Amino acid sequence: MNASPTMGKDRQGSMVGKTVVMTGATSGLGAVAAETLARRGAKVVVVARDAARGARTMARLTAANPNVTHRLHLGDLSRLTDMKRVGAEIAEAEPIVHVLANNAGAMFKARQITEDGLERTFATNHMAYLVLTLGLKASLEAAGGARVVNTASAAHRGQRFNPADMQSLKNYSGPFAYGRSKLYNILFTRELARRWAGTGVTVNCFHPGVVATRFGDDSGGWLALLARAVKTFAITPEQGAQTLIYLAASRKVAGITGEYFDRCAVIEARPSARDDAAAAALFTASMKLAGLPD
Repeated sequence: MNASPTMGKDRQGSMVGKTVVMTGATSGLGAVAAETLARRGAKVVVVARDAARGARTMARLTAANPNVTHRLHLGDLSRLTDMKRVGAEIAEAEPIVHVLANNAGAMFKARQITEDGLERTFATNHMAYLVLTLGLKASLEAAGGARVVNTASAAHRGQRFNPADMQSLKNYSGPFAYGRSKLYNILFTRELARRWAGTGVTVNCFHPGVVATRFGDDSGGWLALLARAVKTFAITPEQGAQTLIYLAASRKVAGITGEYFDRCAVIEARPSARDDAAAAALFTASMKLAGLPD
């Protein structure tokens, strides 16, 4: 895994002629990043659950760059069938994808089980990344230098991969399950970078900071109150989006893969997030849960 000592704050890379697929683009830092990349010339393909918010996002993207046709695909990130369907739809419509930004995330007060039998935080924050990314593999490889950017978090601190309890069955709490899912984002990034070495596709992740967005507002009860209190000290979505934009557009990160970034620089994740045996085990187990060949 590589890091360049010359990396800086170059966020001005042109995106003309490039296609960006993004989840979590209807609000917060994702909306800022999507509109910024559109203004730089990108065609932005948005995956969203809510049709009304998706339509508003399409209007903003068209205003930012009316020279291309941006697209919206509706799907629930917590449902494996939706992510497989959306991945197949995008792959058919977009034979070349230059950037995939897995940015959507959620935190839930109570433990919920999806129709696939998965804990909802695990399904939304981790499995959606894996299923959508693998569904777009051919389109990413066809770009000849594509990038996968995964939104992780410093919330992975204090978390460990436990193969016997991957989905927070024991002693569930919303923040704990969220932090564990962010650990999984980093482990997934490392393992996918290893597996895709030589394909021309780089895979990196980043900590956006504590950002004042809608995140946590719908969690309910004390968790929503806590989220609002924390955001009193948060940075703006514009600030939080900078590393995502940097990883998607900057020439300075071309060829860098498998790394964890903060404020547009490579930093070292916690040891539990640099455990390659855990990364491989998580990937294999997740593929089995998704019904995909490892």
